[in-house]
Amino acid sequence: MGKGIDNPISQRVQAIPASGIRKYFDLIASMEGVISLGVGEPDFVTPWHISEAGIYAIEKGYTMYTSNYGLIELRKEIAKHLKSRYGLVYDPNTEILVTTGSSEALDLAMRAILDPGEEVVIPDPSYVAYMPYTILAGGTVAPVPTFAEDDFKPQAAEIEKRVTQKTRAMLLGYPNNPTGTVLERDDMTQIADVAQRHDLLVISDEIYDRLVYGTSHTCFAALPGMRERTILVNGFSKAYAMTGWRIGYAAAPDHIIEAMMKVHQYVMMCAPIMAQMAAIEALKNGEEAVQSMVADYDHRRRFIVKGLNDIGLTCFEPKGAFYAFPSIKSTGLSSEDFCEKLLVEEKIAVVPGSAFGECGEGYIRCCYAVALPDIEEALERMKRFVQKHKA
Repeated sequence: MGKGIDNPISQRVQAIPASGIRKYFDLIASMEGVISLGVGEPDFVTPWHISEAGIYAIEKGYTMYTSNYGLIELRKEIAKHLKSRYGLVYDPNTEILVTTGSSEALDLAMRAILDPGEEVVIPDPSYVAYMPYTILAGGTVAPVPTFAEDDFKPQAAEIEKRVTQKTRAMLLGYPNNPTGTVLERDDMTQIADVAQRHDLLVISDEIYDRLVYGTSHTCFAALPGMRERTILVNGFSKAYAMTGWRIGYAAAPDHIIEAMMKVHQYVMMCAPIMAQMAAIEALKNGEEAVQSMVADYDHRRRFIVKGLNDIGLTCFEPKGAFYAFPSIKSTGLSSEDFCEKLLVEEKIAVVPGSAFGECGEGYIRCCYAVALPDIEEALERMKRFVQKHKA
C-alpha cells in the first residue's frame, strides 16, 4: 500500500521545517506602520541602465529560450569578471552555468553531488535554505557551531571534528547571512586544508562578495588547490539590486557543471533571457553603481551597529553583507518571543536568530538595507522596547 491521499507528502519534505522568516512577513502584511529590518534585499531599485537593457531585450523580441548553460555572451562576461577580480580562469563554454538566481545554483549543486545519506558540513548559524537544500537532495546536515566571541567565524578544528566517512562536502556562505561575518584569507586557508586532507568538495556561496567594508573578500576557489574541488556560487541580486530578476551562476570544473546542467535542463530549462541580458549590462557597466551602494550600506552599517550597542543590544562589527546580529540576551526573552513582542508592541520587524540555526538563539538579525531615517526610527522604538523588557 502506498501513502495514500491521507498522507501524500514525502518524508524529505516533511523533514523540512517551515521557514522561520515567513511567518513574520505574513504578520507584517496584515499590519500598518511597520518598519521592516527583516527582508534581506536591497532597498535600491535596479540601476536604470541595467533595467533598460532588460527592457530593450523585450522590445527587440528577445523572449525565447537560451542555451541550457545560458547566453554565451553572459558566460564570457562572468569568466572575465572572475579573472579580473580573483585571478580565476574558467572556460565559459563548459565551466559556467547561468541559473535562476543563486538559490537555484545551490540546489543544483547539492543534487549533482550528493547520494542518499551523505553529509554536508555547514556552519551554524547560516542561511535558512542551506539545510533544506541538503535534505531535498537526500543528504544530512552536520552543523558546526560558531560563537559571538569568535565573531561567528567557524574554526577549522571544529569543522574537522564533524567530518566522518559519510561527509561529502562543506557549504560555506561568506560574507555571512545572518551574521555579517567575513572570513579572512587565513581563516579560509585553514578550512581549505581540512577540505584537502579529507578530499571534500566545497560549495562556496559568495552572493555577498562585493558587500564588504574595511576589508577584502577572499574567493574560496582562488585559494591554492581549491579551484578543482570548489563549486563557486554567485549572482546579481545583492550587489546590483537585482533580486527580482532571478539571475545567478555557478562556476566549477566541467564535469560538475555538466552534472548540474543535467538537473537544470529538466527543472528550469534556462534563466530568463531578458534577465541574462540585463546581467550582461551589469557586469559591463555596473561598477560605479555597486560602489555607490556599498558606500551607502557602510554608512548605515556603522550607524545601526553603534545604535544597537548604545541601547544595550551587544553587537559585534559585521564586515560584510547588510546584516547586524545583536544579542538580545539582556532582555531574558527568547529570539522568537523578542521578535513577536517587538512587532506587536513597537511595529518593528526583525528575524529571530534561531531561524538560522541553534547557535542563533539569543540573537536577532537586523537588515540595514533600509533607508537611514527608518533605521533611526527603528532604533528609537527598539530602545523603548528594550528598556521595558530588560531582565
